[in-house]
Amino acid sequence: MNEAIDIRGVSHRFGEHLAVDELTLAVSPGEIFGLLGPNGAGKTTTIRLLNTLLPLQRGAIRVFGLDVSRQAMGVRRLLGYVPQQLSIEGALTGRENVMWFARLFDVPRRERKDRVNEVLAMMDLTDAADRLAGNFSGGMVRRLELAQALVNRPALLVLDEPTVGLDPVARDSVWTRVAEMRDQFGMTVLLTTHYMEEADALCDRVAMMHRGALRTVGPPAELRAALRPGASLEDVFRHFTGDSLTTDERGGLRSVRSARRTARRVG
Repeated sequence: MNEAIDIRGVSHRFGEHLAVDELTLAVSPGEIFGLLGPNGAGKTTTIRLLNTLLPLQRGAIRVFGLDVSRQAMGVRRLLGYVPQQLSIEGALTGRENVMWFARLFDVPRRERKDRVNEVLAMMDLTDAADRLAGNFSGGMVRRLELAQALVNRPALLVLDEPTVGLDPVARDSVWTRVAEMRDQFGMTVLLTTHYMEEADALCDRVAMMHRGALRTVGPPAELRAALRPGASLEDVFRHFTGDSLTTDERGGLRSVRSARRTARRVG
């Protein structure tokens, strides 16, 4: 069986800055996999390469056997994506937002209404579906974005800091639904998060990145045990990446500003 994600020898530069450095990584079908690291570690660049949003400069990436460079359209049909930045339109209703994504992903016309209703129900948004999305709470916004990402029934769901700015109750609501989707449909999930307790509880395996390179990968419990008895995943994070949350001033500042804008908008 093909790996859900197969990354081999990938490097990517922005000018003189090496954002991803010889990354080799595989994610199995059905896994919830966490890509962790400080701001500027190369996580979002890796996701954008995987999503075909950036051209591949060096190395190879396959998604369920499809080459991201030569079969980009086929890869996109397999993906659902929730970016760091908000992707809803506040002037549209929740239902209209999801319907727009159904059209964007070329869901067959005869199936669109049922698909939209299905994912709204999955995210517990049926009662709010015809309200303007600009009036949604932060947790509802993130659940609406998940509904958008799921409307094409993706084989791979990619979540880039999906709970930034949310309170603990809203974060739990989002992750409960992600876990339900994996259990119900066998969907593979790739996520980034700065909340180590989330990664520890949710992920089958995690990878730690620092300065564009892979530092370690494995099940959270095994990584904690290998470090020392009683270690937390945050201890593992600090061991492999250092105490600094920003490794590159340009990339780090951009990421921080983006996260702060998102946090302000989701309340």
